[in-house]
Amino acid sequence: MASDGSPSQDSQKKKKKTSRKGKGEGVKDTEIQVESLTACGHGALQQGDSSKALEYFKKAFKTAVNLKETKVQRACAFNLGAAYVEAGKPQKGLDFLSQAEPSDKGERVADLQFNLAAAHEALDDHVQAVRHYQQAAHLYRSQGDGSSEGDTCIRLAHCHLRRKEWSGAAENYLRAAESYKVSGKLASSAVALKDAGNHMLKCDCFTTDDVISVLTECLELSAKITEPETLGKLYNAVGLSFSQLKLFPEAAECYELALPLVRSTPRRLAVVMQNLGAVHNSLAQYRKALEYHREAAALHGSLGSRRAQGCCFCNLAYALSELGELDEAGESYLHAQQAFKDSDDSSGHWQACEGLGGIKMRLRDPDKAILCYKQALALLSKCKLLLNTSTPCFQDVSSSVQESLVNKLSEALQMKLAIQQRGPLVRQAIKERNMNRQHLRITQMRNTEELMAEHSRKEPLSSHRIEDKEWRPTETCEQRKPHGDMTISSRATQTECPDHMNTLPEANRNLNNTYEKPRLEYKNPTDSHLHSQQDEAMCETSIQNPLESTSAPPLEEHTEALPSAHLHSEESTSIHRTLKSRFCTVM
Repeated sequence: MASDGSPSQDSQKKKKKTSRKGKGEGVKDTEIQVESLTACGHGALQQGDSSKALEYFKKAFKTAVNLKETKVQRACAFNLGAAYVEAGKPQKGLDFLSQAEPSDKGERVADLQFNLAAAHEALDDHVQAVRHYQQAAHLYRSQGDGSSEGDTCIRLAHCHLRRKEWSGAAENYLRAAESYKVSGKLASSAVALKDAGNHMLKCDCFTTDDVISVLTECLELSAKITEPETLGKLYNAVGLSFSQLKLFPEAAECYELALPLVRSTPRRLAVVMQNLGAVHNSLAQYRKALEYHREAAALHGSLGSRRAQGCCFCNLAYALSELGELDEAGESYLHAQQAFKDSDDSSGHWQACEGLGGIKMRLRDPDKAILCYKQALALLSKCKLLLNTSTPCFQDVSSSVQESLVNKLSEALQMKLAIQQRGPLVRQAIKERNMNRQHLRITQMRNTEELMAEHSRKEPLSSHRIEDKEWRPTETCEQRKPHGDMTISSRATQTECPDHMNTLPEANRNLNNTYEKPRLEYKNPTDSHLHSQQDEAMCETSIQNPLESTSAPPLEEHTEALPSAHLHSEESTSIHRTLKSRFCTVM
């Protein structure tokens, strides 16, 4: 009789135990290998090597297939999909991210929704991107992750911007600002409020008081920003928003705060000086504006930014014309014409022609004025052909500007006819008067130079020395209240439509929020001290409206519909960028 503990049965049990032990050790080794590959992938991402990270995540995913742990496999698919999205292959990323979808809600659902949204955004499927971003933002809020919720709302705002939905973009920037504020990221909150105020100005669903309250809170939180470059950009952008609201004293204060923060970057310094000069024009402080115009024009010229230099020459010409220095104003308009011609900017070119025509009319030289107005009309027609003319607003402004130019041309023709009827004596008198004016101007300039030289011997001049100070809210800007509960301030009340929405965009013409790429053929070789410094990033682009009238101070409005082709890489406001995805660690 065989006993229960026979040698054959004992050996079989030992073999089973050994095989189970071997399998357990193999699974453990595989898990360790997956962990190691995943860690290497994260390390490559931190070093900025996305292609190397992609290879590690691929190996981790292939290794995880041998495991029965579906959670590990989903995590590896999640990482691989996110890596593909970040590497610029959103469709492949979407395929792997779909494999990471859990059967029920898990820990990483919010990040998964974020990555799915990023993939759809990269594929220009903004409807699906918005849906997934909204789900991600809701999940982050339920988890109490205000920072991630703010990041998601910023991406939501970008999707709305791509679809030109300004109100949706503004609302998401406001939500992002609140989320950042709750999570203690006050600097990020200030930047989000800056962007919110900018886009609130583009739609008619916000009152002037709403915008002022947002901008005021933005400036109050700006004290938390420690990086000078970011703070300088913020002050410049808020100044542009105040300029559009025609709150020029507040705008000037913002530009003055920005000035010492951007002195180390010539291109940003040129932009802020250009804007500061333009605001002084609007405040009728023409003598004070001249120095800013000249310095901005010189800086833009040395950097090869001919279009921006042309705008500065237009601003300078306007200030000189208001001071009665017509000959010098005419020369500045000629410089502006050449700059716009060099940069192939028909919009700025026709405005310079119109301004020069006005100078010639004041000098009672109708022949040259007629030539200028005819050239302006031809360039305006060229602009209308290049731009989309189907928009009703565009058509209204276009016809209004064209009508204004035709009226000015008619006045020049009438003046020419009147002078011809009066005879040669009148023409000779006008010529002599212009010569006397020129001699008087030269004498005044010499006297001014002598006085300045004498003053410089007595006391050293400090040009544009502005203290580095913090924003102090004025009485006109009330504290921001919760959305929907904003009171009307005494400074800017309105009943129907905001003033910045129903007036022609002519009051803010040559304001600048653009850091243009230099064109080397226009660089000034004499300014070698400026060539050594190069600006790396581009701020959000302002598009000059080609159909603005020059009857008001020649300033450029900075806000307009922003097509995707004109949106450059920039922190929170950037749209064209490498999409960043969320990654998870395995186990």
